[in-house]
Amino acid sequence: MFKQLKNDESGLTLIELTIVIAILGILAAFIAPRVITAIDDARVGKARTEIANLGVALSQYNLDVGTYPSTEQGLDALWRAPSQDVANWDGPYIQSPVTNDPWGRAYEYRFPGTHYGYDYDLFSYGKDGKLGGEDLNADITNWVEEETEFN
Repeated sequence: MFKQLKNDESGLTLIELTIVIAILGILAAFIAPRVITAIDDARVGKARTEIANLGVALSQYNLDVGTYPSTEQGLDALWRAPSQDVANWDGPYIQSPVTNDPWGRAYEYRFPGTHYGYDYDLFSYGKDGKLGGEDLNADITNWVEEETEFN
């Protein structure tokens, strides 16, 4: 009536299953921070690319109109003519309206710019949304900060 269990039947014991779960937990603890960092690095890269693309569109606007959009007109002037008074506007200069940076905040645009050698300022405050910062929190700008060393 009753079948006898054979000694050669295999299966996972509770101890073996616990060891596998522990190993998976340790692997996840090492991999998860790297994945999160990779996502943040991708956001920084996206912001740099978008700022570069907006810079190209601003240059084309400048070639057509003869000046950059004012701070008040903002980046929206790349999508639709700021007013009837803007002569030679031949846009749109971008494929879709300007969206926010990868962290959900609007890109900052100022004309005239405040950095030597640059006509306008275009930047994102980075991950933390605050001026300055380092690494992932650093501002992403269209200008290059030049450091001078005095010996």
